[in-house]
Amino acid sequence: MQNKVHQEPGLSPVMSTEISISREDITPDYVTWSLFNTLFMNFCCLGFLAFAYSVKSRDRKMVGDITGAQAFASTAKCLNVTAMVFTIILIIIFMFVYLILL
Repeated sequence: MQNKVHQEPGLSPVMSTEISISREDITPDYVTWSLFNTLFMNFCCLGFLAFAYSVKSRDRKMVGDITGAQAFASTAKCLNVTAMVFTIILIIIFMFVYLILL
């Protein structure tokens, strides 16, 4: 955090504060995506597992363990992708079978 004083001619000084956020602190935790997959695309509970890892990632980020947060977020992302792909494939197969049986 850094305080700066801005002085314009004829006016009193104005204080401003800058907060620096490093790029490492911005780790996506995929909670929203995991919740969506848990509710709508929960193939073999992979969406629920992704949600659990997303919450663990958020907890690690709040504690300050960026490495742990990134590891849990990576696992959550892989589980989300897997759940979504398998569910979409399963829906396509069901639609194909349904159309053939008509």
